[in-house]
Amino acid sequence: MLILFIVTLIVSFTVVRIGAIAFQLTGLEWSLAKFQALSCFSGTGFTTKEAELITGNKQRRRIASALIILGNAGLVIMIATLAGSFIPQETILSKLSESFLPFHIPPYLVIWANLAIIVVVVYVIYRVFTHERFVRRVTNFLRKKIIKKEIFQKVSFEELLLATGGYGVSKITVSTGSPMLDKTLFQSELRKDDITVLAITRDVETIPNPAADTKILLGDELICFGKLENIRKNLA
Repeated sequence: MLILFIVTLIVSFTVVRIGAIAFQLTGLEWSLAKFQALSCFSGTGFTTKEAELITGNKQRRRIASALIILGNAGLVIMIATLAGSFIPQETILSKLSESFLPFHIPPYLVIWANLAIIVVVVYVIYRVFTHERFVRRVTNFLRKKIIKKEIFQKVSFEELLLATGGYGVSKITVSTGSPMLDKTLFQSELRKDDITVLAITRDVETIPNPAADTKILLGDELICFGKLENIRKNLA
């Protein structure tokens, strides 16, 4: 029983990691993908906005469904095996006392010893699966295997907006009627609308991280980061 519990625990950690990688490959940011995988597997932790990112995408719904099913099955197995591990006749010390030890160990002592073994095993497994180098290697290995399957599609633009809270990078061409024309970046007051100009493409020249006194000319292409709604409203 105890061995089955340990195997189930290890498999659970691995399944959650695979789920996180799968979510990431559909476009979710890594920390969000890990949280959602754990939420699906454990059945807790969802918020309304994050749930929409999962339920609104066919691929993510399949991943979430698999994690929920495996999570419920794993929980049942762990509870059953954990309960069975406290039956005196099934414990490791009980088996040892029957086979190797010259004396009989009292049942109450056997149960407490088995509990100690379980706590130590859970702690060791937790430490192993939270060790940065080990987790990174396992994650990279699993990611390569999953990518080879080529079962995930690129995230849509609408999903990307939802995942980033509406922020993104956009390229705007300065035309004759543009309110930006012949103004400096400082004069444009784009920062007030939470818009940052990352670069300006002018003919064949690219001006990275342009200074505040850089003048915006006709035909310039502005690479902007900010709330896309504000970019369209002020620059498009």
